[in-house]
Amino acid sequence: MRIGAYALANRLFVAPMAGVTDRPFRQLCKRLGAGYAVSEMVTSRKDLWNSLKTSRRANHDGEPGPIAVQIAGTDAPMMAEAAVYNIERGAQIIDINMGCPAKKVCNKWAGSALMQNEPLAVEIAAAVVEAARPFNVPVTLKMRTGWCDAHKNAELLARRFEDVGIQMLTVHGRTREQGYKGFAEYDTIAAVKAAVSVPVVANGDITSPEKARDVLAHTGADAVMVGRAAQGRPWIFREMAHFLATGTHLAPPRVAEVRELLLEHLQDHYGLYGELTGVRSARKHIAWYVRSLPGGDALRQHINTIDDCQAQWQAVARYFDQLGQQMERLPQGGVDIDIEEMAA
Repeated sequence: MRIGAYALANRLFVAPMAGVTDRPFRQLCKRLGAGYAVSEMVTSRKDLWNSLKTSRRANHDGEPGPIAVQIAGTDAPMMAEAAVYNIERGAQIIDINMGCPAKKVCNKWAGSALMQNEPLAVEIAAAVVEAARPFNVPVTLKMRTGWCDAHKNAELLARRFEDVGIQMLTVHGRTREQGYKGFAEYDTIAAVKAAVSVPVVANGDITSPEKARDVLAHTGADAVMVGRAAQGRPWIFREMAHFLATGTHLAPPRVAEVRELLLEHLQDHYGLYGELTGVRSARKHIAWYVRSLPGGDALRQHINTIDDCQAQWQAVARYFDQLGQQMERLPQGGVDIDIEEMAA
C-alpha cells in the first residue's frame, strides 16, 4: 500500500476525527498497529491559522511519518494556499475533507456539502493538487457516498478526482443526510473501487477484525479506515492486523497494559493541551477506555468533577489498580460499540 512515494506499514488506517485524532492519539494508534493516520481537519481560513486550536491540530512533534494533514474549505485558491502552508510546516500528504457531515461545516458548504456542487468540488481538488505538485506531495481525498440517498455521486466524482491527480480516495459508506445514523453500505465503495485505478479506502462501521475482513472482501478496497471503534480501544489495529494475517484472534490486552497505555496517553495529552484544557478534553478519552468496564460509569462521573491533571491521572491509576485485582485481561472481544448511541 503506497501513497505517492510513501510505503505504508499496512492497510489499517485511523480516520480523521475532530477533537479526537490529535497528535497523542495518532501516535498511540500507530504504536498499536495502525499503518496510517490523518490529522484532524485544519481550516483553510488564513485568519485562523495562528489560533491556538489550529496550532494544536497542526502539531506533529515526534510523530512518525508520513505526516498527513486534512484541510477543509470551500474556496479553491484558499484551499491551495492552505495546502502550501501545511506542507511548509511538515505535511507530507495533504487530504481534502469532503466527508464531514457536521452541520457547522456543511452550513458553510464545506465538508460533504461540496458533493452537491460537483464543479466546485473538482475545482478544489485540482487546485490543491497543483499547489502540492512542486513539493512532490501527494493529495488524497475523503468523501461520502453522496449528499442523500437520491443523489449518490461518489462514483462519478471519483473518476473526476482521479483525472485531476488525486492519488487516493476514502469513501465513508453513508450519505451526508445519514450523518452517522443507520448503517454504512459498501456497494457504493465497491463501485468506486471498480471505477478508478488509484487506491480506495473503505470507511464506516468497521468495528471488529471480522468486519474489516468482510468489508475488504466485499468492496475490493485497498485499505480500511477505522474511526469511532478506535476511541478507547486503540489496540483494535493490532487485533485487526493479527486476524487478517492469521484468521485467529489475539487475546484481549492485560489490564496492566491498558493502565500503562492510558496513563501515558494522558501525560502526552496534558503536554499538548496544558492544565486547563487538558484535564477537560481528556475526560472523553477516559470515558471511552472504561465504558462497559466494572465501575467505569462511577469513574466517569468522578472524573467529570476533577479540574486538576495530576488528580485526574491519579484517579485513573487507582481505578486500574483496583480493576487489576478483579481481572487480568479486558473482556474477550473488547467493548461493544453501539453505533446509534455514539451518533446521538
